[in-house]
Amino acid sequence: MRAAILKAFGEPLVVEEKPDLKPAAMGEVVVDVVVTRILGYMGEVLSGARNYMLETPAIPGAGAIGRVRAVGPDATLLKPGDWVYCDPTVRSRDNAEDPDITLQGLSARGEGGLKLQRYFHDGSWAEQMRLPTENAIPIGPIRTEDAGGWCAMGSYLVPYGGFLKGDLKAGETVLVSGATGGFGRSAVAVALAMGAGCVIATGRNKAALDSIVRRHGERVRVVAMEGDEDADRAAIIKAAPGPIDCVFDMLPPMASAIQARTAIMAVRRYGRVILMGGINMQGGPGLELSYAWLMRNCITIHGVWMYPPHAPAALAKMIRAGQLAITAPATRFSLDQVNDAVAHAASSSGRTELWPGGAP
Repeated sequence: MRAAILKAFGEPLVVEEKPDLKPAAMGEVVVDVVVTRILGYMGEVLSGARNYMLETPAIPGAGAIGRVRAVGPDATLLKPGDWVYCDPTVRSRDNAEDPDITLQGLSARGEGGLKLQRYFHDGSWAEQMRLPTENAIPIGPIRTEDAGGWCAMGSYLVPYGGFLKGDLKAGETVLVSGATGGFGRSAVAVALAMGAGCVIATGRNKAALDSIVRRHGERVRVVAMEGDEDADRAAIIKAAPGPIDCVFDMLPPMASAIQARTAIMAVRRYGRVILMGGINMQGGPGLELSYAWLMRNCITIHGVWMYPPHAPAALAKMIRAGQLAITAPATRFSLDQVNDAVAHAASSSGRTELWPGGAP
């Protein structure tokens, strides 16, 4: 098989031949990768700027849509040829209460996650990938030309996991802080698909905010953040049709903690806050919230990383049912164009896809 390899941080990816993959005796699946996504910040990961826990050399790439190539003897449902979503969130199997996690082809959490990564090391920027059986999520029959849309599941799964933890209910008003980034835009779509009555989308890019309204319609209201905490919070509250039930924060590492606090403190009494962004991950001031405000207003804060194991299958059902539209313009690249694809993803707000076997 052919694969894109990161030999050291800061170096260009190289495409080389690697031996074909085989599943181990138990608990593994090998998938022929049809299409995988390029995250907008992937260039920062490959350069080392984000300081992600990824040991090189490695085949990068988090998540993919593909077809099962081979399964282990313990697979009772999957069979060669099945279409699957390759879930990159790999969990240790010996601690159900607090599993170690690695994001296959991207990063890891702690030493336990790094130990997992050393086995499920390589990601999806290759013609084949090997993953745990439970991470090959059946999505049913699809057309090859539609695989790119299904690959967008990865962007929707992250906010979906946050809203599941935050117990989002139909009819509620949701504030998405950082709505103009890739995961933020997905959070708006997921909240609406889960039945939110109104989504307040905030960010600094007014043109990008307006494009969200054009896509989703009158259930979305936007607020362009100007940098004045009191004035911005007042604008958020004015834009909402009523009390804000849930705040979802997906601000990137370079954003200000003040911007996060501005949105968080717009939530109603007894409201919920979901933190999934990158504030303070690369240094700088942390998120300062008043103890008295949290206590007296009975605010619940959920820190959420990724999503529960059942989320990919549940989200696939939502897509099949038409609750969540996955069609969006995308720029497609071949495996030989992988470095161009990474550069494009960094400069474009649209979806960037990598087709290791060639786009249809």
